[in-house]
Amino acid sequence: MSSPPEIDQLPGRPGERFEPYVRLVRCLMPRTTCVAMFGPAGDLAWSSESMLGPDLDLTSLVDEALLAGRSNPDSTGQVRVLPGSVPVYLCSLRDETRRLVAILAIVCRPPDGRDTRTQDFSFAYALLSPVLECLRRELVSRATIEELTHTVGGLDKDLNLLLAQTSPDSSGVAPDDASELQALLQQTVEHLRARTGALHVPERGVTLVRSGSAAPPDAQFLMRAHRRLLAMAQSQHTPVISNDTRSAENPEAFPYRVLCCALRSRAGRFIGLLVLLREAGAEPFTLRDAHIAEILGRKALGVIESSYDALSGLYTRPAFEQRVRGVVTGGESSQAWSALYVDVDQLHAINENAGMHVGDAVLAQLGELLRHRLPPGAFGSRISGDRFVVMLPAEVHDAENFAESLRAGAEQLAMTNAHAHGVSISVGVALFDGGVDELAHVLAAAETACKAAKDRGRNRVEVYQQSDLSIVRRYADIGVAGQLREAIDAGRLHLDAQLILPLAAAETARPHYELLLRMTDEAGRTMGPDSFLSAATRYQLMPVIDRWVVGHVIDALKPRAGVLEGRALGFTINFSGQSLNDEAFADVLIEQVESSGLDPALFVFELTENATVANLVRAEALMRRLRALGCGVALDDFGTGLSSLSCLRQLPVTMLKIDGSFVREVLTDARAESMVRAIAQLARGMSIITVAEYIETEAIGARIAELGVDYGQGFAIGRPIPLAEVLLELPLPSEPATGPADTHGGREARPSRLVGY
Repeated sequence: MSSPPEIDQLPGRPGERFEPYVRLVRCLMPRTTCVAMFGPAGDLAWSSESMLGPDLDLTSLVDEALLAGRSNPDSTGQVRVLPGSVPVYLCSLRDETRRLVAILAIVCRPPDGRDTRTQDFSFAYALLSPVLECLRRELVSRATIEELTHTVGGLDKDLNLLLAQTSPDSSGVAPDDASELQALLQQTVEHLRARTGALHVPERGVTLVRSGSAAPPDAQFLMRAHRRLLAMAQSQHTPVISNDTRSAENPEAFPYRVLCCALRSRAGRFIGLLVLLREAGAEPFTLRDAHIAEILGRKALGVIESSYDALSGLYTRPAFEQRVRGVVTGGESSQAWSALYVDVDQLHAINENAGMHVGDAVLAQLGELLRHRLPPGAFGSRISGDRFVVMLPAEVHDAENFAESLRAGAEQLAMTNAHAHGVSISVGVALFDGGVDELAHVLAAAETACKAAKDRGRNRVEVYQQSDLSIVRRYADIGVAGQLREAIDAGRLHLDAQLILPLAAAETARPHYELLLRMTDEAGRTMGPDSFLSAATRYQLMPVIDRWVVGHVIDALKPRAGVLEGRALGFTINFSGQSLNDEAFADVLIEQVESSGLDPALFVFELTENATVANLVRAEALMRRLRALGCGVALDDFGTGLSSLSCLRQLPVTMLKIDGSFVREVLTDARAESMVRAIAQLARGMSIITVAEYIETEAIGARIAELGVDYGQGFAIGRPIPLAEVLLELPLPSEPATGPADTHGGREARPSRLVGY
């Protein structure tokens, strides 16, 4: 055994750290002449003596103790006697998993003439157990690569390799997972002096082969032998070494020396292997090589599990985005890229009818289809449940062709499905401009095109184009929906009120205000409903908005409940068809009105004709509950539906709002005029109030009044103003009434028709 360096020369001065343990050992065992610690590989870590000397060679004893300790995890050590009756106590130090971390060797003086016996190991171990436990804990607490650098006195090449694989990149730029795996495999091959190395994880679509020399890797052998190698690795829980090479006496052996490590998931399931090959005449693989390969295999598995989706074998979303950054910053600027957004059509129906396991099988098959069809340089990811994205090094036209072939391939998946469910995908394609910050935009554009494909019948490919107004509007809605969510959370919604005045046919009727939603963006600009209702409807935000509106109106009116009770005034509140489909909405709405303390007659709840017809049963039920409570019910955009008259007979409405398309044309289109007159006459016969929207000139207002319409609404009557301004004109219960107001924020409000106001 080579002489160790002097303790004071060891990095980190380990002698100073362990000297207290030496003193304790000598105190408990006065005959101690030397205390030395050896690592799990048998290397000398430190010694209480600067030189062990040729007469004190502990190599064979330590190797024997290590072998016994590994074969018996309950072994605490042994005592051996050197020539000259020199006893050596070899104590095993283990971590919490019972793995050997060190051997502490205690050399004592030979027994003198008075006592020629060597103490039993069990006695010595019991005597030393407090010291050994303290030392064990310190070793375990320092058992990191960085700490061993200071305590053991330098790293060998194996530890340098491991340190390189667990340290962050000093450049501050994280490599993408593919290059990280390739570099890891290449370093493993070179460090372990292998001819060829291969990393094979079939279910994740990972197969890498690297060579350690100028000679090309023996891929042909790996292809022929991979099933045998898989079987060999799968049957073992520890690395397999086969140093027996093929010969006349052993024709079944491999033509190479082989080191094979199984890769297992966290659950212990076999998912792949790491294989290293050496030439037949090269140095045999050792247990030390196997240990290093096993550690590096775990590192590779960690990269794979964090970067690849378990079900599809494609990238996870973070790994995909990281790969895109690598392509953008490291690729050729002239290379065109396109993004594909893939959505499985009606996967929920497959899950509900055949079970989640069938749906998962479809996703796995689609992932396999993608992996096998991706051209060189392309890569994909399953970014959420049934949605995939692909980055393709191609122009949009070629990407569209690839998407079409993918769509056709997905149709064939049903043929291999035991339940024979039809499978189809919708695909959106968009050009990637190449900026790192553009990824979110290109994916949003591709997603928009994909959703357009779904809207247009599913099982098709659509390309995002600025000339396609439907797709452009959908793309714009994505951004607006995000702004709307932020506005709801930040309290940047507010209500305006637009006056609805009685016309000549109903001079004594009470006025109303229709409450209109507004949103303020981050720059302080006010946005009308035309800017965000499309996005709110598309992304199912209307029920949230409807509840906000009802709650906000009630909170605003409550302080003036006493004043409002004696005034002939009404407030019209819109709610959406989506809220009709919300089973809880009706109960919440009724409860809010009942508990508000306000007169229910103040409220007129308004629903469009189309939304009502689309959900007639629920609409009728809610309308009847509102009427029983004392609220009014309005039908908006009346006259445009095919079932206008039939639904009017069935529904307990109190107000019809004539569609604005008829009102705008009433002076120039005889059919529009006839339609307005007919609706007014029909409503009067059924004791239903009529309102004409979009009265934008005095002439239109006069003609509408002549046709028998009860109320008018539009810019010619009054522009929307904040609800807060309207309520400010109502005195609080403690304030004296000031009489009718004659203006609304500087706008004439026609007070002569504000009966009781």
